[in-house]
Amino acid sequence: MKTAQLPPVRVTPDVRHQIESVLHDGETLSQFVEQAAVEAAQRRKAQMEFVARGRASLARARQTGQYHAAAEVFEAMQGRLEARLAAHRPRELPAKRGS
Repeated sequence: MKTAQLPPVRVTPDVRHQIESVLHDGETLSQFVEQAAVEAAQRRKAQMEFVARGRASLARARQTGQYHAAAEVFEAMQGRLEARLAAHRPRELPAKRGS
C-alpha cells in the first residue's frame, strides 16, 4: 500500500521543544505527529458515534414516550462500574499460617 503525506504543520519553536521533550527513546517527531493525528481522528469518530447514539435514543424516547430519570440512569451506570471494578480488583492472598 502506498503511503501518503500529511500537510506540514507550522508551530512555534516553543511548541516544537515541548513535543520533543516528551518523545520516547527512539521515537521521531514524525512518528509522534502521526500517532497524535490517528488518536485525534479516533477520538473524534468516537465522539460522533456517541452523539449519534444519543440522538437516536432521544428520537426513540420521543416516539415511544418512554423517558428515564437521570438519577435512575446514573444509579444503573454506577452499579455497572462498581461490578467491573470489583471483577478487575486483585484478589487478596490468604494470610500465611505461623507468621
